[in-house]
This record gives sequence, structure tokens and C-alpha cells, in this order.
Amino acid sequence: MGMSAGGGGGSGSGLTNDINVTPMIDVLLVLLVIFMIIVPMSRKAIDTQLPDPNPQQAQPNANPDQIVLEVLPDDKYAINKEPIEKAKLFERLKSIYDPRPDKIIFVKGDTMTTYANVVWAMDQARGAGVKVIGVAPK
Repeated sequence: MGMSAGGGGGSGSGLTNDINVTPMIDVLLVLLVIFMIIVPMSRKAIDTQLPDPNPQQAQPNANPDQIVLEVLPDDKYAINKEPIEKAKLFERLKSIYDPRPDKIIFVKGDTMTTYANVVWAMDQARGAGVKVIGVAPK
């Protein structure tokens, strides 16, 4: 009944302490495929029009057809340097833009006016039929 040193009890049937990494690799590959599918679908784009980095020097008043709406302090407004009352701004913009094929306006806000006045002027222009609102550079 003695045991021999060569292996009584079956030396091939002992427990092994090796880590089975196959399930972990399968999970990682599934996660990789999921992220490869989700990331391109989660990107959202905003259409923007950036100014030309190398603009040509334009002459002053080169385009007499462009309309510039100035928002001045104390609820004062001007369309191409012509003062206009706040109550008559919508009607004046409507009369300007009804016959025009291109509905583009540039809004120039004074540094001393409030942001709400500039947004109100943009809303009035949009209501008068303006399609594109640009911000005039300083």
C-alpha cells in the first residue's frame, strides 16, 4: 500500500493554476466592436460658415445693396446709418426685404447696448423675411 515516488494517484489529473484568458479576450473584442459602431453615430455636426483667412481688401461702400442694422444704446436703431424708431423697425425691414431676392442682413451691435436688444433686432429681421443674418466685424 505504499506510494511510489513516480506518481501513485495519477499525476496527470492534478489541478492547474493557469488563468483562462479566452473569455476575457472575447468580451474585449465584443466591446471593441460595439464602440466602433457607436462612436461614428454619436458625432454631431454643426453647419458653419467661416470667414476667409486671407480676405481681399475691399473698398468702403463697395456693395451698396448690403443692409446693415445697427443696434445703438437706449433702444435706438439705424438701418444703413438712417435712424429708425423701435416701433417702426419691423415695418421698415419688411418694406426693404419684400422686393429683394437676396434676404441677407448684417447686424452691428454697439458695445454699450444690451444683448437682449441685439437678439430682439435679429428676431424682427427674421420675422421680416431675412434668411441670412451676419454679424458685422468690429
